[in-house]
Amino acid sequence: MSHAATCRMIVAMMLSASALAQNGCNHQMVGANQAPPAAPVAVAPQQQAIAQQTQQTQQYQQRTAALDKDNQELASLLAQSRQQIQLLEDQMRATQQQLRDTTDRLAGVQSDNDQLRSRTTALTASMQTRGQGEIRANNSLLRNLTISSMPGVTVRQDGDVVRIELPGDQLFNFGTSQFKLGAEALVRALATDLSQNYPQQMIGIEGHTDGSPPATPQFPTDQHLAVAQATALFDMLTRSAGLPAKQLFVVGHGGSQPIVSNATEAGRARNRRIDVVVYPETVRR
Repeated sequence: MSHAATCRMIVAMMLSASALAQNGCNHQMVGANQAPPAAPVAVAPQQQAIAQQTQQTQQYQQRTAALDKDNQELASLLAQSRQQIQLLEDQMRATQQQLRDTTDRLAGVQSDNDQLRSRTTALTASMQTRGQGEIRANNSLLRNLTISSMPGVTVRQDGDVVRIELPGDQLFNFGTSQFKLGAEALVRALATDLSQNYPQQMIGIEGHTDGSPPATPQFPTDQHLAVAQATALFDMLTRSAGLPAKQLFVVGHGGSQPIVSNATEAGRARNRRIDVVVYPETVRR
């Protein structure tokens, strides 16, 4: 083999070796660039405990929020209950006050009834002494009385008695037993006539109404109003005018004895009256 051929063989072998070496390097680089398959990640027990605690904490927070909402609703209900209790207490106090007022009014009516009963008993006792000479009949009672000239006042003979009719609207404020301004002059004239002309006769004071229900709760019925008005006149005649109480007695007829029909206002006004009745029987002073 010539020297040139030998050289060419050596160069070919060197090129072949270089190619093989380069090819091996490429295989190694490709293998190095490919990632190995991922292995399953293992979670540590500590991380699991933290995750569970976080979940429990969230649950506790949710429960706390729910309890706060419930507490707010309960607080609102409690406030409403307290308001209702306060309202009921106020209503109870008002009812108790009304009950006390009603009891006081009933006590007043009972007192008036007791006075009326006492006076009726006294009159009955006086009538029973007729046989003892203390009560004497006298049928000549109708006389000229000063009060008969006053407006609205009527004096007439009614059987064996003299009936002096006094307009209730001139004496009392409507629906009450309180005297009106100016009523004193009428009562004073009445007292003068009774004292001068009938110093010993039994005298009845009869209250009459128009039968309408009283305008105030002080008098449950028109009967109570009639008794109260007659009693008020009795008190003024005995206390202010000085007539002896044993000579007078009180009767309340209410609306049971109207003089005229109550169909008109004028008729009702006429029926609202006080009749002062002079009896023929006399009593000793």
